[in-house]
Amino acid sequence: QVQLVESGGGLVQAGGSLRLSCAASGRTSSGRTFSSYPMGWFRQAPGKELEFVAAITWNTGTMYYGDFVKGRCTISRENAKNTVYLQMNSLEPNDTAVYYCAAAGRDAGLWRRDAYDYWGQGTQVTVSS
Repeated sequence: QVQLVESGGGLVQAGGSLRLSCAASGRTSSGRTFSSYPMGWFRQAPGKELEFVAAITWNTGTMYYGDFVKGRCTISRENAKNTVYLQMNSLEPNDTAVYYCAAAGRDAGLWRRDAYDYWGQGTQVTVSS
């Protein structure tokens, strides 16, 4: 079983930065490991739907971002450490949400939640004005 644990959330002032980390462990029953999974970040603000933030493929490292990101976020991965990161800059109060990382079972449609098989518990990000 793949397990994902997010960290790095917290309280930050508007205009500040945070780097979220997601550490993966374990493998599926077929032996598939973290390095072969596309990875993504989603967020959910209170009373709102889950929203795609960013994703990165497992092989080419191609990155995808949600429309709202507008250059403020960078997703990266370090397969040797089984970790994926989300660097967030110029944070705004509207970025306040629980941020989740997830491992996708397929390469297509990485902006869709149904592409993902495994999810972390989430880390809270709060941006004060």
